[in-house]
Amino acid sequence: MHAITIPEPGGPEALVWDEVPDPVPGEGEVLVEVVAGAVNRADIMQRQGHYDPPPGASRYPGLECSGRISALGPGVSGWAVGDEVCALLAGGGYAEKVAVPAGQLLPVPPGVDLKQAAALPEVTCTVWSNVFMVAHLRPGETLLVHGGSSGIGTMAIQLAKAAGARVAVTAGTKEKLDQCAELGAGILINYREQDFVEEIRQATDGAGADVILDNMGAKYLDRNVRALAVNGRLAIIGMQGGTKAELDIGALLGKRAAVSATSLRARPLDEKAAIVAAVREHVWPLFAQGHVRPVVDREVPMREAASAHRLVEESSHVGKVLLVAS
Repeated sequence: MHAITIPEPGGPEALVWDEVPDPVPGEGEVLVEVVAGAVNRADIMQRQGHYDPPPGASRYPGLECSGRISALGPGVSGWAVGDEVCALLAGGGYAEKVAVPAGQLLPVPPGVDLKQAAALPEVTCTVWSNVFMVAHLRPGETLLVHGGSSGIGTMAIQLAKAAGARVAVTAGTKEKLDQCAELGAGILINYREQDFVEEIRQATDGAGADVILDNMGAKYLDRNVRALAVNGRLAIIGMQGGTKAELDIGALLGKRAAVSATSLRARPLDEKAAIVAAVREHVWPLFAQGHVRPVVDREVPMREAASAHRLVEESSHVGKVLLVAS
């Protein structure tokens, strides 16, 4: 088969479409013939040499894919050859085939095209696990999503809105904010021109955000704490703005607030399987009901992954950029 390899870390040109051995499904795994994958910031970090796959995972980038099951490994039940699926991966999605633990498979949701289903596993699992399983967003509360036009952001808006929450977003252009509004965001903040702390306070009559989903990390830590409501919860899922910052414990105590930080890729298989099962139970019905849809900016041939990485690094897209197998 062919896959995108990274012989040496570097810029987008470091991604090489090469012939590699076919994966073999092990105990509890299935083999998926990939129809499409999706680009995530973690893939860019891996390409740059900053985010290695966990031990035992595929060395090829790609944290999610969609396709058809072509073989079952020992001990797999509940799935059959030919099933159309999407999958949460620890790596290997930028390839023609990938071996996937059965617990990380999801059926393609009703009304979703097989290719576009590749845009769903990472974002639905990230948003559901952080916003709902960890931060426990409730109806009537306010969620602030940084990077509202990203893949994570566009899914967070839809799921929070479906749960009866009020949604605030930050984004860098009016066009991106307008698209966030179309998905259900009601508080629109241009982070280039506005102070999100002041804007969220004004929009909530001084209360602040009950939950904040943050992809920036260190750069936003102090302001995020100031933007939290009493009993607020800050969920950190990225470090685009750095990894080290001072935390004002007094401010946190004064609000009886909580800070959590999680990632999906390195979690044990049983934890990932539990998240995937929760997504299938709680999120998948929302597709059939028309409350949630994948947001795909464009599709790029998988062998041209370098151009897809450039698009994502430019941050000119809304939602996900897909890599489509030839």
